[in-house]
Amino acid sequence: MTTLHVTVGDRAQVRENTLNFIQYAKEDELEESDERAVLQFGTYDDFVDSLTPLRLELIKAIATEQPESMREAARLVDRNVSDVHSDLKHLEVVGILELKEGGPGGAIQPAVPFDKIEIHIDYPFLEDGDTESTPASAD
Repeated sequence: MTTLHVTVGDRAQVRENTLNFIQYAKEDELEESDERAVLQFGTYDDFVDSLTPLRLELIKAIATEQPESMREAARLVDRNVSDVHSDLKHLEVVGILELKEGGPGGAIQPAVPFDKIEIHIDYPFLEDGDTESTPASAD
């Protein structure tokens, strides 16, 4: 099963994990279970703007139904073709799906190369420098 791990924030941790992954790969010490597809958004707002409920519905429909064209994908989610086309282009840019040429009649075929998406969100309530400050009182 191929899982896309979506993360938000904590760039330092993702950077460290990526460097460790690269080091292990260079040393041929990776196990198959260690291979991970990771998509990181720098902010929560970037995440929310990219993975809207309509786009998540579209991703799921494409993954389960495997439409042969953008038009067929739009029919699956009962949406306007131009809106779906725009969403598909955005999702391709961020790396969540692929748009393959050569579908029936030359159609561009959307494909999701993952079986599921896991979302990990680091959403601290205090800034890193605020960890020693006294929390607000509810009194």
